[in-house]
Amino acid sequence: MNHSLSRREFLATSAAAGVGLLMPDQRASAAPFNTTLKKALIGAPTEETFAEWRAAGFEGMETNVWDVTPAAATEARRLADRFEMRIHSVLRGWANFNQDADTVARDIASVERALRAAQAYGADAILLVPCRIDNVRMPAAHEFDIEFDEKTGHVIRVIEGDNEPYQPYIEAHNHAADASREAVEKLIPVAEETRVVIGLENVWNNLWVQPAIFANFIASFDSPWVQCYYDIGNHVKYAMPEDWIRALGKLIVKIHVKDFAIDRDHLRGGRFVDIRDGDVNWPLVRRELDRIGYNDWMTIEGSQDLPLNEQNRRLDLIIAGE
Repeated sequence: MNHSLSRREFLATSAAAGVGLLMPDQRASAAPFNTTLKKALIGAPTEETFAEWRAAGFEGMETNVWDVTPAAATEARRLADRFEMRIHSVLRGWANFNQDADTVARDIASVERALRAAQAYGADAILLVPCRIDNVRMPAAHEFDIEFDEKTGHVIRVIEGDNEPYQPYIEAHNHAADASREAVEKLIPVAEETRVVIGLENVWNNLWVQPAIFANFIASFDSPWVQCYYDIGNHVKYAMPEDWIRALGKLIVKIHVKDFAIDRDHLRGGRFVDIRDGDVNWPLVRRELDRIGYNDWMTIEGSQDLPLNEQNRRLDLIIAGE
């Protein structure tokens, strides 16, 4: 089956879904939520960091220290416990699953180490960006109108009209998707053994840039050990967060909290800004997270220039639906 949604239909649907949720009086009178969200930041597990974050009101950490022994991770877990903090996930980051065989083997082994470290940390997920594609001509963010084969996940077109200029991108995209699927499937047994979910993220890697195709890719594994690590601000230039959340639904295992200011006249489509300073409709995002039953961590990525207390205050407002 082919999947296609015109940009006009996509925007009309999004606007219709959001109407009534944007009115100030409705924001102020939002009903209580059925879900509970916890607050975290990204960093290295040290005594000083845990003390500062706990004092500022945070409850946990996503650690970017992934290449450690299980013994070292276990010690970090004990340290977190002393401060009544939780290391809830591990940021493994970029992999190169669409490169040469030696590189792929090396990166698969490194992700296995990250999974075992996560288990020792007491984390239940890792963040993994399976690969990226560069140096090929792509449409501008607002021009994308992806059609894909739901069975293979292969892209058929990326814009309405003539796709010949973008054929190298389409071919690179399909190769990257196939290579990523093959590599991740090799990691599923380790994920199951460690009881740690592989949370796939599509952070500015030029892949799966619209909600339906990314949801299709993750669902294609048909495994509870492969889910989505969704970053609220990463793909605002392609589609608004509420549309990503609706498409991904129960596939979402973790959330990064980030904001983005859209600029359609700029080649990159805008810029990242501090949370609550951009174009994300946070009350609507909170409502959609509640609708899909997301009960987990909200981890701020970016906004490091804000004082810890201010980051905590803004995240509290987001969690409250304001």
